[in-house]
Amino acid sequence: MSRIPLLEDDLSLVNGLSFAFKKWGFSLDVARTLLEAERLWEDGTYDLLVLDVALPDGSGFAFCQKVRQISKVPIIFLTASDEEMNIIMGLDIGGDDYITKPFKLGVLESRINALLRRANDFGAADTELVSNNIRICLLKGQAFKNGELLDLTAAEYRLLCLFMQNPNVVLPRERILEKLWDCEGSFIDSGSLTVYMRRLRMKVEDDPGEPRMLLTVRGMGYKWNVTG
Repeated sequence: MSRIPLLEDDLSLVNGLSFAFKKWGFSLDVARTLLEAERLWEDGTYDLLVLDVALPDGSGFAFCQKVRQISKVPIIFLTASDEEMNIIMGLDIGGDDYITKPFKLGVLESRINALLRRANDFGAADTELVSNNIRICLLKGQAFKNGELLDLTAAEYRLLCLFMQNPNVVLPRERILEKLWDCEGSFIDSGSLTVYMRRLRMKVEDDPGEPRMLLTVRGMGYKWNVTG
């Protein structure tokens, strides 16, 4: 059963969609504010997100941007705004589909099923990174060491993904800094990168004092060293 969170503040629409999602065979969690959505995202694992745009405490666009920092989970926007600029913005920041209200339930069901099929068709080779007993599930935004879930911050997760996507390649500090944005949209500086590297080693290395995976290449940068 696919798990889907619905971020929507219109109670009448929530009630109708809750009935429909159950009928379609989906497990639905409802959030009516950004704060509630962030709590759901932190505590659960989801297959697809359905987000309203205009919310009492912010925008569904902001939540989408936060999710996209660490996950490729499919995202559908539901909104009363049919302005072209809003549609373009929603897709440009990482949304996979954009449905304007009012809409037909059958259309929504078809769009959800299409995105779920597309995500499943990627296959494990495209949605997972595996090396050194570390496994990253890209669609879920989770990383595991020897089968145990790693407690990573968003920046640590992005950093680990970057290294595992470039095995045995020396990455200059400048390139790493270009790829890492903090949650406020600001660049991470060189000093912060050193701190993140130390923290990440504490979580993925068996002996952080003698790292075997996250190596420092003096004068050049860092390297994800694939062993075995």
